[in-house]
Amino acid sequence: MPHSVFNRETLLDITVNIIPLVILFFFIVLFLLRSPWPQNLFFEIVGLGLTIIPFVLLAILTYIAAQYL
Repeated sequence: MPHSVFNRETLLDITVNIIPLVILFFFIVLFLLRSPWPQNLFFEIVGLGLTIIPFVLLAILTYIAAQYL
Protein backbone atom coordinates (compact mmCIF):
# COMPACT_ATOMS: atom_id res chain seq x y z
CA MET A 1 0.00 0.00 0.00
CA PRO A 2 1.64 3.30 -1.06
CA HIS A 3 2.28 5.89 1.61
CA SER A 4 0.07 8.95 1.13
CA VAL A 5 1.35 12.40 2.08
CA PHE A 6 -2.02 13.38 3.54
CA ASN A 7 -2.85 10.78 6.20
CA ARG A 8 -5.10 11.40 9.22
CA GLU A 9 -2.38 12.69 11.58
CA THR A 10 -0.89 15.00 8.97
CA LEU A 11 -4.30 16.46 8.15
CA LEU A 12 -4.88 17.21 11.82
CA ASP A 13 -1.49 18.94 12.03
CA ILE A 14 -1.99 21.12 8.95
CA THR A 15 -5.59 22.09 9.71
CA VAL A 16 -4.27 25.37 11.09
CA ASN A 17 -3.19 26.20 7.52
CA ILE A 18 -6.21 24.73 5.74
CA ILE A 19 -8.70 27.01 7.52
CA PRO A 20 -6.97 30.25 6.34
CA LEU A 21 -6.73 28.74 2.83
CA VAL A 22 -10.50 28.29 2.79
CA ILE A 23 -11.01 31.86 4.00
CA LEU A 24 -8.63 33.26 1.36
CA PHE A 25 -10.33 31.18 -1.34
CA PHE A 26 -13.70 32.58 -0.26
CA PHE A 27 -12.42 36.15 -0.64
CA ILE A 28 -10.83 35.40 -4.03
CA VAL A 29 -14.17 34.09 -5.32
CA LEU A 30 -15.99 37.03 -3.73
CA PHE A 31 -13.63 39.58 -5.33
CA LEU A 32 -14.00 37.87 -8.72
CA LEU A 33 -17.80 37.90 -8.54
CA ARG A 34 -18.29 41.35 -7.03
CA SER A 35 -15.62 44.00 -6.64
CA PRO A 36 -15.98 46.23 -3.56
CA TRP A 37 -14.21 49.07 -5.36
CA PRO A 38 -15.31 51.25 -8.26
CA GLN A 39 -14.42 49.99 -11.74
CA ASN A 40 -10.68 50.60 -11.63
CA LEU A 41 -8.36 47.95 -13.04
CA PHE A 42 -5.50 48.96 -10.70
CA PHE A 43 -7.59 48.43 -7.55
CA GLU A 44 -8.89 45.11 -8.83
CA ILE A 45 -5.40 43.81 -9.64
CA VAL A 46 -3.99 44.95 -6.29
CA GLY A 47 -6.97 43.53 -4.38
CA LEU A 48 -6.76 40.17 -6.10
CA GLY A 49 -2.98 40.10 -5.83
CA LEU A 50 -3.15 40.68 -2.08
CA THR A 51 -5.35 37.61 -1.73
CA ILE A 52 -3.98 35.30 -4.45
CA ILE A 53 -0.28 35.63 -3.53
CA PRO A 54 -0.78 34.69 0.16
CA PHE A 55 -3.12 31.86 -0.91
CA VAL A 56 -0.50 30.35 -3.24
CA LEU A 57 2.35 30.80 -0.76
CA LEU A 58 0.33 29.30 2.11
CA ALA A 59 -0.73 26.36 -0.08
CA ILE A 60 2.93 25.67 -0.96
CA LEU A 61 3.96 25.99 2.68
CA THR A 62 1.17 23.66 3.77
CA TYR A 63 2.15 21.02 1.21
CA ILE A 64 5.82 21.20 2.19
CA ALA A 65 4.91 20.98 5.88
CA ALA A 66 2.73 17.94 5.17
CA GLN A 67 5.63 16.19 3.50
CA TYR A 68 7.92 16.73 6.48
CA LEU A 69 5.40 15.74 9.16
